[in-house]
Amino acid sequence: MQFSWNHDRRYNDFPSYFKSKFKERVQKVSVDAGFTCPNRDGNKALNGCSYCNNKTFKPDYCRLEKSITDQLKHGIDFFARKHKSMQFLAYFQAYSNTYADVSVLKERYDEALLNPKVIGLVIGTRPDCLTDEVLDYLEELASKHYLMVEFGVESVKDDTLKRINRGHDFAEAQWAIQETARRGIHNCAHLILGLPGENRGDFLNQAREISKLPVENLKLHQLQIHKGTRMAVEYAEKPEDFELFSVEDYIELVVDYLELLNPQIILERFVSQAPKDLLIAPKWGVKNFEFVAKLEKRLAERNTWQGRLYC
Repeated sequence: MQFSWNHDRRYNDFPSYFKSKFKERVQKVSVDAGFTCPNRDGNKALNGCSYCNNKTFKPDYCRLEKSITDQLKHGIDFFARKHKSMQFLAYFQAYSNTYADVSVLKERYDEALLNPKVIGLVIGTRPDCLTDEVLDYLEELASKHYLMVEFGVESVKDDTLKRINRGHDFAEAQWAIQETARRGIHNCAHLILGLPGENRGDFLNQAREISKLPVENLKLHQLQIHKGTRMAVEYAEKPEDFELFSVEDYIELVVDYLELLNPQIILERFVSQAPKDLLIAPKWGVKNFEFVAKLEKRLAERNTWQGRLYC
């Protein structure tokens, strides 16, 4: 069966999209450029989002005592052992990587782009960390290099965003996604399924709401409780407030979610994988590729696909 994304996988997957876009194999390499976050420096809050522990997704080589140049060299050397012709995207991942003056952004982004194997940037940030001046600069960069801006949207419900101490509302996420799309900047939205106070109806409505926006790429995350977070304290005190999925239940939810999702949205991720020593729950023991295989099997069993119920 051929779908609107021109291949026979039952959802619009990111690897297929990337292969069609680039001639060479392309790999993201994470860097920590020393940015902070308005939810941590006192601008909006001091303790960050209730679920957030940046150590859960930052590679060991991303250390602030190393320059951006050195971090990229280390990461590129690691991946290039397997694929000599590989090209790379510098992934500014830790904290909010547009939260600085444009002069600072230019200095740090330019340092990454000086590496001849780096063909573009992926910039993780918050929807409330964009100004018109920053957007003008990103638009200029996007005219010369591949550029994707990833936004932590997390939920479409303002009550949830307030509960997790996010520091922005959904309207700000809508504006950021619309502005990047309007300016020809690739974008990606991160959303969490399972946040406290939300139910199955909320999760499926999230798919409907995000489908109304010009989202190009989407990363879904199952809620995980990480050590060293405020949410870990909340979970210990009132575990009944949390709906932590089994693998099987989460797969069923994702299938239902995909059925409602705009088929033009590219799915980059369905699950998070935190280091074992930082993860409290749920402990699935399933790697990303194993989850994808289970999901694809279930999509086939149900004879369904992304966007089947989209309208």
